[in-house]
Amino acid sequence: MSSMFDLLMELPLFRGVSAETMRNTVGQAKFHFLKYPKGETIITEGQPCTHITFVVSGAVRLTTANRNGRISVSQTLRAPDVVAPEFLFGRATNYPCTVFALEDTGIMQVSKSDYVKILNSDPVFMFNYLNIISMNAQKSVTGLMSLSSGSLEERIAFWVLMLTQQSGENIAIEAPLRNLCAIWGVQRSALVEALGRMQGRCVESFGPSGIVFSSRRELLDMLSAHPEISSVSEDFPA
Repeated sequence: MSSMFDLLMELPLFRGVSAETMRNTVGQAKFHFLKYPKGETIITEGQPCTHITFVVSGAVRLTTANRNGRISVSQTLRAPDVVAPEFLFGRATNYPCTVFALEDTGIMQVSKSDYVKILNSDPVFMFNYLNIISMNAQKSVTGLMSLSSGSLEERIAFWVLMLTQQSGENIAIEAPLRNLCAIWGVQRSALVEALGRMQGRCVESFGPSGIVFSSRRELLDMLSAHPEISSVSEDFPA
């Protein structure tokens, strides 16, 4: 039993609570544990977000695509982590991504009604959740207002950061470079030059079919150097 408590207390949104609080939480809310073999789909894009979903073992691959599927952004989340928590509440409560098991993976789900009870049971739970959704809101407002004057590298970094989670790894954009040129409003030569400057730091490789990023942290550091958004941080308080 103690190992289960240790696992739960390591999950994002549950960190910082006491063991006693977690025992009370387990007694009052229903935790559903599911197993998915490698390659199996866990969440389909557009599926209603009726539960908050945690990765408790293994790893998952998230892919977010535009309507015609010509541009997609993929990332890997490893346990312990949470999938798209900001879509549990609000006007848009459908998952924006498809999620599949990258390896044999354990998932824990808590229904929205039970999660509301958890949020109300201890201020730490509430603060954790408010911090993560506030961080995303502040990042989008500040970034959009400031990056109109930023370099192309900063615009690329901001775009990728907005479409991925803080803990995302192995990030890749799958799209013809001509489509990305249209999104960022630049000529192909300018995009290739910018990606060349980013290669070796935060870009692993790029080609006609897309871009592979080697470090999300480096993308964040690139934005942090911008004078108008240096205050934006993704550090999640414990």
